[in-house]
Amino acid sequence: MDNSGKEKEAIQLMADADKKVKSSGSFLGGMFGGGHHKVEEACEMYCRAANMFKMAKNWSEAIKCLNASIDIYTDMGRFTIAAKHHISIAEIYESEMVDIEKAIAHYEQAADYYKGEESNSSANKCLLKVGAYCAQLEQYQKAIEIYEQVGANTMDNPLLKYSAKEYFFKASLCHFIVDELNAKIAIEKYEEMFPAFSDSRECKLLKKLLEAHEEQNSDAFTEAVKEFDSISRLDQWHTTLLLRIKKTIQGDEGDLK
Repeated sequence: MDNSGKEKEAIQLMADADKKVKSSGSFLGGMFGGGHHKVEEACEMYCRAANMFKMAKNWSEAIKCLNASIDIYTDMGRFTIAAKHHISIAEIYESEMVDIEKAIAHYEQAADYYKGEESNSSANKCLLKVGAYCAQLEQYQKAIEIYEQVGANTMDNPLLKYSAKEYFFKASLCHFIVDELNAKIAIEKYEEMFPAFSDSRECKLLKKLLEAHEEQNSDAFTEAVKEFDSISRLDQWHTTLLLRIKKTIQGDEGDLK
């Protein structure tokens, strides 16, 4: 079946699902009367339609279907499934429609639902996406709050505490862009909260960067980044933030070469 066929079938499915919802009476009536299974079936149909719209690359209809099933699942108190659909919508905004603000909103909603269901690791995954995008969009305060929150949540968990240093590192970089003194105070606070952070290569790098920044020494700054990167590769996100910090050194050309 080609894409236009997929799309036709999806439109029909969506219309059928709408009918099922209407014929089940009100949501609440439907839940306690015989309409409950109709509403469940409608949700499944919306999801199948959404997948077909995705194949046909009709992103706005796919989002419409996912939103329709979210409305039903939240009315039924099934927040974990609603959260998964919010993530699907966020991913479409992220990679297909490139509307990062909307992707952030859906990841945040998913995180809220997961938190309400005590699914903390799923909530953290969504929050980390939000944190990364906020930093890219220069919403540093919000990014800092998220990284500090997730860092504090994970540092006492033996399985996750290795990641906590990464979150405190990211929070420190966001602080550093805003204000060097803030970064200093924050790093001291993280070391106190999480002593393992002091011994981490990330913390040592931050201290070298602070020193280079204080001395307005671009070369020392670049050298410290290069040395760290030769052992643990810095991804695009880290590199972008480090460049923004380096640009605040006077007379800097703004690269990390």
